[in-house]
Amino acid sequence: MKLDHLALYVEDLEKMKDFYVRYFDAKPNQKYHNPHTGLQTYFLSFDNGACLEIMQRPDMSPRSSEEHPLSYVHIAFNLGSSELVNQVTKTLEEDGVPLLKGPRMTCDGYYKSVLTDPEVNLIELVA
Repeated sequence: MKLDHLALYVEDLEKMKDFYVRYFDAKPNQKYHNPHTGLQTYFLSFDNGACLEIMQRPDMSPRSSEEHPLSYVHIAFNLGSSELVNQVTKTLEEDGVPLLKGPRMTCDGYYKSVLTDPEVNLIELVA
């Protein structure tokens, strides 16, 4: 069995697509639009076969403001080396992306940084 994709509702579809394309080399498909529901989506494909579907529709509701809501927690990108984690972290930080933690070695054996995408979804860069 293989996990096919993860999906995420977003407020600004184009901004989020551009972020993942620019910093994580995502390859977007052609935008899908359902005129009956207003749903618009992109599938963002990554070199290892993983996909992230970003979606927007007019009837979305705000996410919980609680610190640990029951929902998606983070997306982790394995960059393959601590040097790349440092390099990508630095690039994102220089471009104004908030760095929340790291880079550092974790107790579970990862070297990682934690940042956010433009809509404050957590991203982990790991090696």
